[in-house]
Amino acid sequence: MGASTGERLVLLFPHDRIRARVRELAEAIRHDYHGRDLVIIGVLKGAFMFVADLIRELNLPVSIDFVTLSSYGSATATSGAPTIARAPTVEIRDKDVLVIEDVVDSGLSMKALLADLGGRRPRSLRLCALLDKRERRVETIAIDYVGFEVPRGFVVGYGIDYAEKYRYLPDIYRLEFEPVTS
Repeated sequence: MGASTGERLVLLFPHDRIRARVRELAEAIRHDYHGRDLVIIGVLKGAFMFVADLIRELNLPVSIDFVTLSSYGSATATSGAPTIARAPTVEIRDKDVLVIEDVVDSGLSMKALLADLGGRRPRSLRLCALLDKRERRVETIAIDYVGFEVPRGFVVGYGIDYAEKYRYLPDIYRLEFEPVTS
């Protein structure tokens, strides 16, 4: 697939495979949370497509909120200094909370978010990640529901971007950078 000069996309997960995995995750979550007061907190912007598809498959009444974390900017490596730019506004005290994230990479951002949410005293706090980059982990993070494991490399598509590009793609790709020749 063509990309901007110096960038190449390598298909990792086609949309039909993503859709099937989302259904499997929803089934497991539905089983675990049946009859409970579930609050879903999606991490913007990368997880918005995953959150929407997952919620449609859950077929459970849920409350939904979003947070915004920042650790990448327009880079392909985390800055190592995550911040919560938009905190949740829904009350989570004494409720079951499921955080939905696109990619858990170093674990630094997720550690900060989970610590913040845990301080709000939810009944339970769990994590669902579409993509797990275990080999890049710096912080130990327990992911309760994992879509796919991915190796090193930057991924894009299905809501996940690089410098605000590629979110629109229905599949997930590894973004490779080729030397630009003049």
